[in-house]
Amino acid sequence: MISLFLNRVFRSIKIDPEVFDEVQKDKQATLSAALVVIISSSAAGIGASHLGMTNFFLAPILSLVSWFVWSYIVYVVGVKFFPDPKTKATHANLLRAIGFSSAPGIIRILSFNSELMTVTFIGSAFWMLVCMVVAVRQTLQFKSLWKAFGVVLIAWLLQALGLIIVLTLTSRF
Repeated sequence: MISLFLNRVFRSIKIDPEVFDEVQKDKQATLSAALVVIISSSAAGIGASHLGMTNFFLAPILSLVSWFVWSYIVYVVGVKFFPDPKTKATHANLLRAIGFSSAPGIIRILSFNSELMTVTFIGSAFWMLVCMVVAVRQTLQFKSLWKAFGVVLIAWLLQALGLIIVLTLTSRF
C-alpha cells in the first residue's frame, strides 16, 4: 500500500498522464490524494516556517478545503460547461486526480530562506499547474491540453472572484 502510494506520488511529480487516469478511477485513492495535499501543504508550511509557525498549522486545513472547492469548480466548468463528447467524470474523480497533481509542492520544504522560498514556491506553482492541466485532461478525457488549460484558468478566475467576494464581505466584521 505504501509502495503504491509512493509510486503514484513519484509518477505524479514526473507528470505521468497514466497515473492521473489510474487515481481518478481508483475509489480507494481519495484518502491518498488527501494525504498528498496535506504533505504538500505541510511542506509549504515548513518551508515558510521562518515567517511564523501559524503557516505550518493553518496550511493543511486550508489546503484541504481549497482542494475540495477547487476540484468542484473545475468539475462544474469542465463537465457542465465545456465537456468533450467522452467526458463522464465525477467530482470524486477530479478530487483524486487534482489531489495527486499537488505532489510537486513537496519541494517547498526546501525553502530555508526567503530567496529559496521565492524560487521553490514559484517553481512548484508552475509545476503543479502543469500537473493539474494534465490531470484535468486525463480525467475529463479532453483531446487538447489547451482546453484543459482553459478549464483550469476559468476555474482559477472563478475561485479568485469568490475569494475576493468572501474577503470583501467578511472585512466589515
